Amino acid sequence: MTEKLYYADSHLRRFSARVTGCEPAGEGWVLTLDRTAFFPEGGGQPADTGTIGPARVTDVQERDGEILHRTDRPLEPGSTADCALDWEQRLRRMQNHSGEHILSGQVHRLYGLNNVGFHMGAACMTVDFDGELSWEQLMEIERLANETVRADVPVRAWFPGPEELEGLPYRSKLDLTENVRLVEIEGTDLCACCAPHVSRTGEVGLIKLLDAQRHRGGVRIELVCGMDAVEDYRLRQEQVTQISRLLSAKRDQVPQAVQRLLESGERQKERLDRLSLYAVELMAEAVEPREGNLCVFDSLLDEVALRELTNRLAAKCGGYAAVFSGSDEEGWRYLIGSLHTDLRARSRAINAGIGGRGGGSSTMLQGRAEKSAKEIRRFVLEEDVSL
Repeated sequence: MTEKLYYADSHLRRFSARVTGCEPAGEGWVLTLDRTAFFPEGGGQPADTGTIGPARVTDVQERDGEILHRTDRPLEPGSTADCALDWEQRLRRMQNHSGEHILSGQVHRLYGLNNVGFHMGAACMTVDFDGELSWEQLMEIERLANETVRADVPVRAWFPGPEELEGLPYRSKLDLTENVRLVEIEGTDLCACCAPHVSRTGEVGLIKLLDAQRHRGGVRIELVCGMDAVEDYRLRQEQVTQISRLLSAKRDQVPQAVQRLLESGERQKERLDRLSLYAVELMAEAVEPREGNLCVFDSLLDEVALRELTNRLAAKCGGYAAVFSGSDEEGWRYLIGSLHTDLRARSRAINAGIGGRGGGSSTMLQGRAEKSAKEIRRFVLEEDVSL
């Protein structure tokens, strides 16, 4: 059984240990130590990384009370090694995890909802609760959680005995009966948890909710804490500053400026739609009626205008009207319409002739073509639709 130093001192970042085992595992090795401060993956928190002597620790797992350290090189069993955690990573994870406990404790205390899912990702944490909460309620919870941080109250972790445990109203996702480790945040939360935590809430620094959405009858929230929250704020501040410069608006007036831009975009789109339909009328009028097929290439019209042009041209020919949008380099989208030819019956021959893939109904085909405009035009205009 490995002695778990992270339970005795969550802030221990350097220690020495004796290598008790070393086995090859895939492209690396698995080391066991007589004692370790490396936390194995568990409780929603990823495993610590760091070094054991010259070996790099890339993952840590627990199996039957033994802590398994995956490394990039072997070490001699019986040797003693100086070990070091990637401390900044561990500290940030403790800030986040303790911040999540504070927040979940407030949700449970105020609304009786349970934390039924927790994941600590690279960008943020997600927490699932078994009931819905409005954004206004979540903002109040965030405020209260940060007041707990500001109060700098103690965070206690211990293994209570069976009798003590039986009388404690602690939160837990699992029905635990033995070796239960509790984490208590004074006046806020009492929860079963195996992960390392900060010693006082002031170490969390900041708790910030990022988003919330309905999830399986409850709510899933995204949040960050500590230095991760500071960096997230810095990124968002930079983004708002860039947007304000692009829009020539003060930072506190960015929402109004974006709204004006969206409204302007809608007006421009309506104007463009009208101009596109006007262009379709002019293009269709300029095409002389033909007994055979018609072929037109365009690079500006949108899908709606292309379909309107196809319908207008189909009425001016005895075969089918083929409209292509794109370029020889990127390929062509096509719409083919007819009032006289069964296009579904001819789709295989048409696609073979233009290097295309697509299909549709007897009156309209659509798809993509890969041949050049010159080859496509020659095929369409020379194809005998009477065959």
